[in-house]
Amino acid sequence: MWQLTGNKDSIPNYACRETSPLAAVIGDNQSWMSITIAQLLGVYKQTQISYGSTVATLSDKNRFPSFLRTVPSDDLQSLGIARLITFFGWTWVGILAENNDYGLIGSQMLKEKLVKSGVCVAFYEIIPLFYSQEKTWHIVEVVKKMTAKVIVVFSSAKNLYPVMLAIAKSDISGKVWIASDGWSEFPIFNEKDFFKLLKGTIGISFPTGNIPKFKDYLYDLHPFRTSEDIFVEQFWEESFGCRWADPNMDQATLQELSRERKLCTGKEDLRTLNIHFFDMTNLRTVYNNYNAVYIVAHALHAMYACEPGKGPFFNGTCGDIKHFEPWQLLHYVWKVRFQNTMGREIFFDQKGNPPAAYDILNWQRPSNGSFAYVKIGHYDSGAANGWDIIINTSDITWSEDYAQAPVSTCSESCGPGFRKAIIEGQPACCFDCVPCSEDEFSNQRDATECMKCPDDQWPTRRQDGCQKKTIEFLSYQEPLGIVLAAFSVLGALMPAAILVVFIQNRHTPVVKANNRELSYLLLLTLILSFGCSLVFIGHPTKLTCLLRQMAFGIVFVICISCLLAKTIMVVIAFKATKPTSNLKLWVGPRLPNALVLACSLVQVLICVTWLIVAPPFFQMSMKSQMGKIVLECNEGLLAAFYCMLGYMGLLSTVSFIVAFLARKLPDSFNEAKFITFSMLIFIAVWISFIPAYLSTTGKYTVAVEIFAILSSSVGLLGCIFFPKCYIILIRPDMNTKEYLMGKAIGSLK
Repeated sequence: MWQLTGNKDSIPNYACRETSPLAAVIGDNQSWMSITIAQLLGVYKQTQISYGSTVATLSDKNRFPSFLRTVPSDDLQSLGIARLITFFGWTWVGILAENNDYGLIGSQMLKEKLVKSGVCVAFYEIIPLFYSQEKTWHIVEVVKKMTAKVIVVFSSAKNLYPVMLAIAKSDISGKVWIASDGWSEFPIFNEKDFFKLLKGTIGISFPTGNIPKFKDYLYDLHPFRTSEDIFVEQFWEESFGCRWADPNMDQATLQELSRERKLCTGKEDLRTLNIHFFDMTNLRTVYNNYNAVYIVAHALHAMYACEPGKGPFFNGTCGDIKHFEPWQLLHYVWKVRFQNTMGREIFFDQKGNPPAAYDILNWQRPSNGSFAYVKIGHYDSGAANGWDIIINTSDITWSEDYAQAPVSTCSESCGPGFRKAIIEGQPACCFDCVPCSEDEFSNQRDATECMKCPDDQWPTRRQDGCQKKTIEFLSYQEPLGIVLAAFSVLGALMPAAILVVFIQNRHTPVVKANNRELSYLLLLTLILSFGCSLVFIGHPTKLTCLLRQMAFGIVFVICISCLLAKTIMVVIAFKATKPTSNLKLWVGPRLPNALVLACSLVQVLICVTWLIVAPPFFQMSMKSQMGKIVLECNEGLLAAFYCMLGYMGLLSTVSFIVAFLARKLPDSFNEAKFITFSMLIFIAVWISFIPAYLSTTGKYTVAVEIFAILSSSVGLLGCIFFPKCYIILIRPDMNTKEYLMGKAIGSLK
């Protein structure tokens, strides 16, 4: 208030200074102090520029309209620490925060940014502002028990010291400490107790800067030349180990004092001292203070250089450099933009913050020495994504527990082929690794979910990628296809050979019995039935898909129709032998031929309808079998397919019933017994085919149908024609009319 009013007896809202008005307030270093002052200075729009207050609250221009600073806000520091943590891949960290605005607000912002980055906070503890043994030991126990190997501390060095000392004395090791700018390079921790604990600490701090001629200025400090500065005399006494004599001291006292401790003469030379005070390589806070002073200087210069009529205020007026209002200078301060001695551009954003840049330091300890704060990288929030943080990991010295960067995770990383499954009641970083399902994959570490491959691809055996699916169809090159094709060919040769035998012996009684033409037709259809199974083997095409089921259905219906006609003719022939029978008119080739034609036309009609409504077609089935693309024929209208099979089953059932009823008729040419057996085999094969067909997939579905075709064809061929071939080829003595007539007479008796 004295500075604002110009009077030691402060009078609020009244200025009575006779000299130039107060330009600006530089400071403070501590955020809590700056907040207090900024609230007052903001009322008068009096410029305040801090060189060390980083708390994010001060960015609120509604509360602190005249506060600016040359250090970045803590929200940007929090972002830098979060990027540092993610750079090393740490996902399980602890946080200690000082119980004030700096610690609480900064750590809360850090927590928010860590959560967004997928990092979990293992613990969050508050460091008391006044020492409390109970709270301190609680923090020690938490640090000791928690598995997090990385701990971030948002605190000032003074309040952190007793907590860190208790941790050091508890012999806790294996931790990596991340230091905020409040303690990242404070010499208070350069003590033996902390050497083991804090070695390898990584800190974030303001960038260093060069101040031209600053060292020469310090060397020129002298009590005789700066009598108004009370600290220079104290500095002189501490540096040279001497004491200034009091001018009012008597001679005896002066002599006694000179014997106890040497007196300062003023002839001592600061250049002879080798102390840290003159180290100009690590100017951080001083450098920010230097920038703050230059900002005010540039603002004053801009006001001084203002031309009347071209000024920024009402009617182009300028501020009077000798009697300006605080808000006028504040205007120029906001507009300041210049390059400092390091070539860095100095300006303020809309919240009064400078461009955010930090040095990343590593606490290294040479043998038998104190900590050295070695720069290992930097963070720049304005840099392009991916280049905002740069760290030279080869320059880092870790603690004695680690030869390289430690791993700090709650759960082991999930490799490719696995996904993370969150454990209920635990943070998101604590999870189990669950294998991907059979049809999914993950090709990165710590995947949250597995992915599907494209339809034409399938996960690898490790489920860490996709590979082309194998093409599957029943081919002629594989053993199953070769065997089935061989049986089909051999099967077709057997009825062909029997047909040749029957034609050669067409005039014998065995061949002539039961309609020789029907036997020829039946043999021809059996040749076709064996042959049509070949259409099912090989790469499916549009044509083969159309032909295979139609050909199979029609051929088998013709076979069954022939057998039904044969059986009916046996019954008619037996009944026609009676003198009063009217069935003699039906004996002959017309009835069986008409019956075969009629039964076959019904199946043809079903197949034609099928072709018109929804014919079979070729398709590549991507999902019917895991890891395979099945080339197959889609049956189109399934109802038509089942109608075709159903009609064939109905016809075979009728044929079986008629043959079964006619099996004991006393006719030497009666084939009813053989037809009964053949139909029994046929029906059994196709009844068992249906569940087998429905339960298989891919090429095995085709193989099941081929097997049913071959086995039913062999059943028909064996039951009906093998006995006849036996008589024709092996027992020609039985192939005579006399033998057969004698057998017939014996049957009648």
